[in-house]
Amino acid sequence: MTISTSRGLAAIAVLALAFTAACSPTSDSTGGASGSASTSLSRCEPATLPVVAKGTLTVATDDPAYEPWFSDNDPTNGKGFESAVAYAVAGKLGFTKNQVKWTKAGFNQVIQPGKKDFDFDINQFSISAQRAKAVDFSSPYYSASQAIITLKDSPFAGATSMAALKGAKLGAQIATTSLTAIDQIAPTTAPLVYDDTSKAGQALQNKQVDAIVADLPTAYYLTSAEITGATIVGEFQPTKGEQERFGLLLSKGSKLTPCVTAAVDALNSDGTLGKLQDQWLTQATNVPELK
Repeated sequence: MTISTSRGLAAIAVLALAFTAACSPTSDSTGGASGSASTSLSRCEPATLPVVAKGTLTVATDDPAYEPWFSDNDPTNGKGFESAVAYAVAGKLGFTKNQVKWTKAGFNQVIQPGKKDFDFDINQFSISAQRAKAVDFSSPYYSASQAIITLKDSPFAGATSMAALKGAKLGAQIATTSLTAIDQIAPTTAPLVYDDTSKAGQALQNKQVDAIVADLPTAYYLTSAEITGATIVGEFQPTKGEQERFGLLLSKGSKLTPCVTAAVDALNSDGTLGKLQDQWLTQATNVPELK
């Protein structure tokens, strides 16, 4: 995610490949999952998977765990998009819900090099080539759109189209897809540029701008935890720049990466990821699409 906060939310870019015959992946240059050929889930039975605790799939995430990714700060309840995705991945790998163990791990901690005490971490991790030097990623389970954030008392809060935002003074973080995406709105005044999205959010809070643009996951966080009285006007798909994507994070060179990637790919192919996104993100947040 494109945000500088204590949780280290950050931006995302991606391509995912699967795994080698030797089942020993290495990350590709774009920061996606490792390997060169896909594998069958039939080769990924719980008894043979190299998990940290035999018979158990250990999944990590941050604390607190925010809506709509989790519900009631309780990853174990299966509610919220990422909790539901984690259990769906576990199911594809042959683990029951009772065989999934959750553990807490800080965002900044787990993106550093080193062996992990979990099998994978799900915490809105942007897939990037830079991070892939230190950790492995699965193929993406979510692709983020861009979002418009304003204050609830703003005259632009009720905008239902991109055209309705042309007269707004907009802001975004420098060198991001969000800043590039402002071109699609074609505002009458040049956008204001900030070093990070938190500073853009503060500018909105101070009413120095009418609205800011950020990827949708960051918008969820800003409106729930950072900017008082803020609301998401709507979302739209960027037509320029790299779309931001999330992947499951594993230890660098983990032999589990190919099977986790195969599970994510299977959930994408059978439509499960789309259904979970609709259930926990689209419906739960009721963010309209701007055109």
